[in-house]
Amino acid sequence: MAIRFGLVVRFTAKDADAAAAFDALAAEALEGIEGEPGTLVYVNHTVPEEPNVRVFYELYADRAAFDAHEAQPHVRRFLAERGRYLASHEVTFLHDLAGKGVPRGGARGG
Repeated sequence: MAIRFGLVVRFTAKDADAAAAFDALAAEALEGIEGEPGTLVYVNHTVPEEPNVRVFYELYADRAAFDAHEAQPHVRRFLAERGRYLASHEVTFLHDLAGKGVPRGGARGG
Protein backbone atom coordinates (compact mmCIF):
# COMPACT_ATOMS: atom_id res chain seq x y z
CA MET A 1 0.00 0.00 0.00
CA ALA A 2 1.18 3.55 -0.71
CA ILE A 3 2.87 5.61 1.97
CA ARG A 4 1.15 8.85 2.93
CA PHE A 5 2.93 12.00 1.76
CA GLY A 6 2.82 15.28 3.62
CA LEU A 7 4.42 18.64 3.94
CA VAL A 8 4.53 21.71 6.11
CA VAL A 9 5.10 25.10 4.50
CA ARG A 10 5.90 28.25 6.46
CA PHE A 11 5.09 31.44 4.57
CA THR A 12 6.11 34.92 5.76
CA ALA A 13 4.23 37.76 4.10
CA LYS A 14 5.93 41.08 3.33
CA ASP A 15 3.52 43.04 5.56
CA ALA A 16 -0.06 43.02 6.88
CA ASP A 17 -1.56 44.05 3.53
CA ALA A 18 0.38 41.32 1.75
CA ALA A 19 -0.76 38.80 4.37
CA ALA A 20 -4.40 39.72 3.71
CA ALA A 21 -3.91 39.39 -0.06
CA PHE A 22 -2.11 36.05 0.43
CA ASP A 23 -5.01 34.81 2.57
CA ALA A 24 -7.47 35.72 -0.19
CA LEU A 25 -5.34 33.87 -2.78
CA ALA A 26 -5.10 30.83 -0.50
CA ALA A 27 -8.87 30.84 0.12
CA GLU A 28 -9.49 30.90 -3.63
CA ALA A 29 -7.18 27.91 -4.13
CA LEU A 30 -8.82 26.04 -1.26
CA GLU A 31 -12.15 26.09 -3.09
CA GLY A 32 -10.61 23.83 -5.75
CA ILE A 33 -8.52 21.81 -3.32
CA GLU A 34 -11.63 20.72 -1.43
CA GLY A 35 -12.63 18.61 -4.44
CA GLU A 36 -9.31 16.77 -4.79
CA PRO A 37 -9.84 13.12 -3.80
CA GLY A 38 -6.20 12.40 -2.92
CA THR A 39 -5.78 15.51 -0.77
CA LEU A 40 -6.64 14.21 2.70
CA VAL A 41 -5.83 17.29 4.83
CA TYR A 42 -5.06 20.85 3.78
CA VAL A 43 -5.03 23.43 6.56
CA ASN A 44 -3.80 27.02 6.57
CA HIS A 45 -2.82 28.10 10.09
CA THR A 46 -2.09 31.54 11.52
CA VAL A 47 0.65 31.99 14.12
CA PRO A 48 -0.58 34.04 17.11
CA GLU A 49 2.62 35.96 17.83
CA GLU A 50 3.60 36.36 14.16
CA PRO A 51 0.71 38.02 12.31
CA ASN A 52 2.39 37.87 8.90
CA VAL A 53 3.19 34.15 9.11
CA ARG A 54 1.03 31.35 7.74
CA VAL A 55 1.76 27.65 8.15
CA PHE A 56 0.17 25.14 5.80
CA TYR A 57 -0.14 21.49 6.75
CA GLU A 58 -0.90 19.18 3.84
CA LEU A 59 -1.45 15.42 3.79
CA TYR A 60 -1.92 13.39 0.62
CA ALA A 61 -2.86 9.76 0.03
CA ASP A 62 0.56 9.26 -1.61
CA ARG A 63 3.14 11.05 -3.77
CA ALA A 64 1.00 10.60 -6.89
CA ALA A 65 -1.87 12.43 -5.18
CA PHE A 66 0.49 15.30 -4.33
CA ASP A 67 1.71 15.43 -7.93
CA ALA A 68 -1.92 15.51 -9.14
CA HIS A 69 -2.63 18.34 -6.67
CA GLU A 70 0.33 20.36 -7.95
CA ALA A 71 -0.95 20.01 -11.54
CA GLN A 72 -4.40 21.47 -10.82
CA PRO A 73 -5.15 24.92 -12.33
CA HIS A 74 -6.13 26.43 -8.95
CA VAL A 75 -2.84 25.27 -7.40
CA ARG A 76 -0.77 26.40 -10.37
CA ARG A 77 -2.33 29.86 -10.08
CA PHE A 78 -1.60 29.96 -6.34
CA LEU A 79 2.02 28.91 -6.93
CA ALA A 80 2.46 31.50 -9.69
CA GLU A 81 0.93 34.39 -7.71
CA ARG A 82 2.07 33.81 -4.12
CA GLY A 83 5.54 35.32 -4.56
CA ARG A 84 4.06 38.81 -4.93
CA TYR A 85 3.04 38.71 -1.27
CA LEU A 86 5.89 36.82 0.38
CA ALA A 87 9.16 37.77 2.00
CA SER A 88 10.04 34.07 2.31
CA HIS A 89 8.77 30.52 2.46
CA GLU A 90 10.19 27.22 3.69
CA VAL A 91 8.97 23.73 2.76
CA THR A 92 9.47 20.60 4.85
CA PHE A 93 8.43 17.32 3.21
CA LEU A 94 7.16 14.50 5.44
CA HIS A 95 7.03 10.73 4.86
CA ASP A 96 5.94 7.64 6.77
CA LEU A 97 3.09 9.30 8.60
CA ALA A 98 1.07 7.52 11.26
CA GLY A 99 -1.21 8.75 14.00
CA LYS A 100 -4.77 9.58 14.87
CA GLY A 101 -6.87 10.12 11.79
CA VAL A 102 -4.41 8.41 9.45
CA PRO A 103 -5.36 4.82 8.53
CA ARG A 104 -2.58 2.52 9.72
CA GLY A 105 -2.50 0.53 6.49
CA GLY A 106 -1.29 3.62 4.62
CA ALA A 107 1.88 4.18 6.64
CA ARG A 108 4.95 2.00 6.81
CA GLY A 109 5.30 0.08 10.04
CA GLY A 110 1.54 0.14 10.73
